[in-house]
Amino acid sequence: MAGRLAAALAFALMLASCAPAPPQGPFPPGAAPGKPVAVDPLLVGHRLMDAGEFELAHRAYTRAGADQGLTADVLAGLGTANLAMGRLGTAERLLRRAIESDAATPEMWNNLGVVLVENGDFLEAEQMLRRAYALDNGTSDAIRDNLRLALAKSRDSSYDDNVEQEYKVVRRGGGKYLLRKIP
Repeated sequence: MAGRLAAALAFALMLASCAPAPPQGPFPPGAAPGKPVAVDPLLVGHRLMDAGEFELAHRAYTRAGADQGLTADVLAGLGTANLAMGRLGTAERLLRRAIESDAATPEMWNNLGVVLVENGDFLEAEQMLRRAYALDNGTSDAIRDNLRLALAKSRDSSYDDNVEQEYKVVRRGGGKYLLRKIP
């Protein structure tokens, strides 16, 4: 009986020595087999917009559209990325599609207003920004500042369209963007 027990123990030790060794060192083992969990491309796009990487953000929003469909958030992200890259016509079309959704947020209306200000359509921009401000209950400083800019431009009769002015889209957090004049 002792001989069989010794043989079984020797066999178990031999099998244990054949098993792969656990990883050594301070690093965790690689990804587990199966489908890896990916980061939400919409979140990646927002972070890239914050970092000023507009082309990469556009690609991330495109991936989000392929994964999730063209939701209002994806359309707004694509529109905002296009706005930041100076593609105003494309940005306007995408943002108009985004606000048609029931899921439209004040930030989407604001971003469309920013595009319209950039295009020089101050009266319509004023309407969009008023709606954004109303939907936001007047709590966003960025939307209020954009509305003030649109109101000033629409009422300023001395505004010269021939004077070149540059603006920068600044993300204020939570999907809110502000149009700032570059000094």
